[in-house]
Amino acid sequence: MTRLILASASPTRLSVLRAAGLDPEVLVSGVDESAVRADSPAHLCLALATAKAEAAAERAGAGDAVLLGCDSVLELDGVAYGKPASAEEAVRRWEAMAGRTGVLRTGHQVIHLGTGARAGAVGSTSVRFGRPGAADIRRYAASGEPERVAGAFTLDGLGGWFVDGIDGDHGNVLGVSLPLLRRLLADVGVNVTALWRAP
Repeated sequence: MTRLILASASPTRLSVLRAAGLDPEVLVSGVDESAVRADSPAHLCLALATAKAEAAAERAGAGDAVLLGCDSVLELDGVAYGKPASAEEAVRRWEAMAGRTGVLRTGHQVIHLGTGARAGAVGSTSVRFGRPGAADIRRYAASGEPERVAGAFTLDGLGGWFVDGIDGDHGNVLGVSLPLLRRLLADVGVNVTALWRAP
């Protein structure tokens, strides 16, 4: 049976994949994200996903396994925003995002360890942010949640209260797009149903 290896420490990505019938192994890549550069947010998240997948693939070795690397950034005014470094930075981010629309971009890179085949793509979902008051923004930042996630917000946590809506795949905002991953797996010769847990 083909195994899926997730090159990500994100508990939300792991939760999405498990809820979709998969039981991935986790192999955190250890990539220094600050060292990766690109000319656009879309290129950056794919470059980061690729770097994570390649680093994990070196440690995983060969075999009947498919490795998935992912990375997300929020694009606002053409700038890529990852995780804020502090609560103060999270407050500044939310002051800039409030009432606006950004694009959450998630790079996906799949590597078949047995054949060396690979496929990568970027999922993009528009996110419409609400207008939380200053006290709400400060309290949200103080929760610590924004510092753990790209773009300083979540859909499935406290941040969901302040997102008015999205246009596109909600899984992509959570960190992994199932429809996109299905297509990438097919590109490397793996049917997603072959990865499903046995009933």
